[in-house]
Amino acid sequence: MTLIKSLLRMAGRPIWTVAGVVSVAIGAVGVVLPVLPTTPFVILGAFCFAKGSPQLAHALEQNRIFGPMITDWRAYGAIAPRYKLIAHGMMAAALLLSVFVGVSVKVLLIQIFCMAGASAYILTRPSDGRPPE
Repeated sequence: MTLIKSLLRMAGRPIWTVAGVVSVAIGAVGVVLPVLPTTPFVILGAFCFAKGSPQLAHALEQNRIFGPMITDWRAYGAIAPRYKLIAHGMMAAALLLSVFVGVSVKVLLIQIFCMAGASAYILTRPSDGRPPE
C-alpha cells in the first residue's frame, strides 16, 4: 500500500506543478489586465507548487511582487488594502462593462450576487500582517 501511495504522489507532482504554473501565469496577466484578479491565482499557484515543486514554491515565496501576498495570506489570512481596492475596482469595471455591452438582467443579477459574496469575503479578511486581536 505504501508503494502505491508513493507512486501516486510522484505521478501527481507534475500535475500540481503544471497547475501552479498556469495559476501564476493567470495571476501575472491579472497584474496588467484589470478584469483578472491577481492575488487568488498567486495563492493558488503557491498551494500547487507546495504540492508539486518545492523549488518553484520557494522561488514564488521569495518573489518581490508575489512573495508578500503569499506570506501575509499564509500567516494571517490577510489581504493588503491596496489589493482589496484593486479587487473592488476590477469587480466594478467588470460589472460596468457588462452593463455597457448589454448583458441580460438575469446575468447581471447573478454577477452582482457573486461579486457581493466575493466583496464580503475580501472585506472581512485582515488588512495587514498582524494577528487579529
